[in-house]
This record gives sequence, structure tokens and C-alpha cells, in this order.
Amino acid sequence: MNGFTSIDMSKVPAPDVVETLDYEAILADILADLRARDAEYSALVESDPAYKILEVAAYRELNLRQRVNDATRAVMVAYALGNDLDNLAALAPVERKIIDAGDSEARPVIPPTYESDEEFRKRTQMAPEGFSVAGPDGAYVFHALKVPAVRDASALSSVPGEVEVYVLGRVGDGTPNAETLIAVNDVINGREVRPLTDHVTVKPAEIVNFEVNAKLFIQPGPAPSSVIDSARSAVTKYVSERHTLGSTVPLSGIYAALHVEGVAKVELASPVTDLAMQLNQAAFCTAFVVEEG
Repeated sequence: MNGFTSIDMSKVPAPDVVETLDYEAILADILADLRARDAEYSALVESDPAYKILEVAAYRELNLRQRVNDATRAVMVAYALGNDLDNLAALAPVERKIIDAGDSEARPVIPPTYESDEEFRKRTQMAPEGFSVAGPDGAYVFHALKVPAVRDASALSSVPGEVEVYVLGRVGDGTPNAETLIAVNDVINGREVRPLTDHVTVKPAEIVNFEVNAKLFIQPGPAPSSVIDSARSAVTKYVSERHTLGSTVPLSGIYAALHVEGVAKVELASPVTDLAMQLNQAAFCTAFVVEEG
């Protein structure tokens, strides 16, 4: 998270051009068209061979319309995936980051690890921020995120001309190593990035550690161990998603994550209050203690 506001792509309404498909409606439309062309087909029944042909035609039309829907989504940043998203991002131009180069000499071969579609989508959306040479926070964040080892970044300035860029790494609690900070510094202070009037300092994010300690009261029926495992997985996923700069970890979110199917009640011992982070801070959960109450 950073100091500028961007559109949440997950909340963009579905485009009207994408059809809601209904096989039965397509078949009924084909049957009506056939009967309008020739009254002899008005008594057509499902056992008739001609009816089967129309069913095949309706199914193939359904597939064709679905293909049109897929192609439509593929040219929209909010919905494009994989190579489709790469091609859209190339217009920005933004390239997908290689997080780990893999090892082509290993047996079996270890393929490269690329940044996820979700992260890449956000960077593509931010691309216009990088066009500015006036030093807005979004521009510094966009350029810092070019470094593969960077999970998140923010830019702050309390004194005119002095800019602090905070970096959150991908490994462990997010504390970036020296190599990552140097890489970000080199990018940020490039001649075509940093305004001449700015002095930029790259710093590691401040990590705020916390633990999730909860007791779950299980409803009769499901195996307690499976419910607890599901709750632990859900809360782990939730706090991982909140592990970004400036992101608050609200108690309500933790309760909601723990309250999976089969849970009657949640008692949360820690944290005891919402974890509100500043733009230079990121919350990191060091332990998950989820037990049956």
C-alpha cells in the first residue's frame, strides 16, 4: 500500500459486453427460428433426429459465445490472465518480474518463478505513475517495484526535497537484505527517474510482529482436527494478504477468517486490537496458535 489511490480491479463491475450464457435459452431460440421458417416442424419432439441436431448446434453456439466472452476478458486489464496480461502490459510498457530464475541444469529442471498475475496486474495499473518526472510518490513506488525481490514499497516526504522510499521484501518477515536495498537505490536514483531536486534515501520497512492465538469451539459433527486445519489455513492466507506496507490487520478480519464452516464460536486471545500500520510499516504474524476450545 502507498500514498496514492488506485482503482481496486476486483470491484470493477463485470462488463456488459460479456454475455450471461444459457444453453436452454439458445436451444429455445433455435427451435423458434426453425418453426418460424417451416410450420411442419411445429410438432418436433425430443426423440426426433432433427431435434438432436439442433441440440448439437445449440451446444456449439454456447461454446462459441463462451469463446467470445473469454476473448473479450483477455483484452481487459481487470480480467486478463497469463500471456494475455503480459501482452496488455507490454503496451504500458511493463514486463513481468522473474522472482526466481530456476535452474535449467538441475534434474528435474527447475522452471523460473514469475510474479503472480495479481501483482503484475497492479504494477501494470500503476504504469502511468512512472511517466512522471516530478517525483510523485506513485512514481517512486512503481520504479521500486521493478526489483524482483521487492514485495511492496512506499514513498514518504516530510521535508521538501527529501524522499524516503521504504521497501518490503518477499522473504521471511519482509525485511529486505542489503542487496535488495542497493538494487532499489540504483533504480530510484537513475537519471531518468529521480528529479534533480530530490534527495532519495532507501530504507527497509519497519516490521511489526504479532501472533494469532485463538480457541475454536467446534459444532457437533465435523472432525475438530479438519476444522482447525481449515481455520488455520484461512487465517494464514488472510494475514499474508495483509502483509503489505500501511495495511491494517483488523480483528474483524481475523475473526472472519477463523470462522470457517464447522466453527460455532471463536475466542481470540491475541491480537487484542486492530493492528494499524503506517506507510513505512508492515504487520507480520510470527506464530499461529489455533486450538480447540
